[in-house]
Amino acid sequence: MSVHKVIEVLAYSDKSWEDAAQQAVSDASKSLKNIESIYIKDHSGKVENNQIAQYRINASITFKVE
Repeated sequence: MSVHKVIEVLAYSDKSWEDAAQQAVSDASKSLKNIESIYIKDHSGKVENNQIAQYRINASITFKVE
């Protein structure tokens, strides 16, 4: 049997929601091993001058506990 843990993270990007998700995984991987999945729970954005200035996500990251 294996044990998995889920953490909730918030991430952002100036490019896209996909880039924000990649930033979440990249940053989490600095302190976590065995990341297996990311589940995007919510999308939002910051608007400036009628343009999206920042893409934000709320996500759950699952990793295997050794």
